[in-house]
Amino acid sequence: MTGFLLRRLAASLLLLVLVLSAVFFLIHLAPGDPTQILEDPRISAAQRAHLRQVFGLDRPLPEQYAAWLYAVAVRGDWGLSFAQRRPVTALLREALPATALLGTTALVVDFGLGTLLGVAAARRRGSAFDHLIRIVSLMLYSQPVFWLGLMAILLFSHAWHLLPSSHMHAVGAERMGAAESFFDLARHLLLPALVLGVPMAGATARFVRASLLEVMGRDYIRAARAKGLSERRVVWVHGLRNALVPIIQVFALTIPLLLSGSLITEVVFAWPGLGRATFEAILARDYPVILAITALTAVVVIASNFMADVLHAAADPRVREPSQGGRTA
Repeated sequence: MTGFLLRRLAASLLLLVLVLSAVFFLIHLAPGDPTQILEDPRISAAQRAHLRQVFGLDRPLPEQYAAWLYAVAVRGDWGLSFAQRRPVTALLREALPATALLGTTALVVDFGLGTLLGVAAARRRGSAFDHLIRIVSLMLYSQPVFWLGLMAILLFSHAWHLLPSSHMHAVGAERMGAAESFFDLARHLLLPALVLGVPMAGATARFVRASLLEVMGRDYIRAARAKGLSERRVVWVHGLRNALVPIIQVFALTIPLLLSGSLITEVVFAWPGLGRATFEAILARDYPVILAITALTAVVVIASNFMADVLHAAADPRVREPSQGGRTA
């Protein structure tokens, strides 16, 4: 087991280096540079050249790469943001909690709602209710996140005035009490979390339904029913537990979708997280911020896949038990 973990860790580190190296060269080789964002005609060519020198963009690309790799790998320094002239780590520390809150809430919506709908559809297989859930879940999953976000703002914020349309806090939130501040945060969080989580819940519901139907006809399910157990206990304890193994693998694939969806959602709702920071960094050609957020995203994706393997082993004892094929009685 230890050897497997070490090999997995080494492969993950190599993958991380390859991803960051590819992103480094792609953004530097793209036409233009950060100094061209400054369109002020009063900035002369000499001043632009000085800015390139300050940013370190006047050196050959391999030299820039070597310097960046040394700073990151040896000193843990991600540099200064070109656009904001602040340490990149400070920018990430400010944006990460907002994205973590939004992503976690959307994940709860995704798997909570998706599991409930999937189980309900599986228990009523072939009924009108089953067909309705399958059609609605497919429609939800097929909706573009940006369009769904705009329609949610149009309905819940402008037409019905139920929820705020943007930002994480209301104006003057720093003067609110603890309870009022929490309620204000919850109101601002609800709409973007639903927009991000509900479409993915549609896909989760269909997958839970298919996985549950696959196990509900097996012998141990019939044995559980023969013992007189309630249908609720048979489905939620015996059926869903054994259907969790493939669902856990979907969990690992959901994290990258959450991260990509959060970029669009945070821009639409002006949510001050990593997605919005990434969007602004791309527009400003802010190389250090782009590279740091790419590294953080890659680490989250790799860690989520590793966690899925651990959860898989916890749900299925056969995964963590050694093979018995080579043993003799």
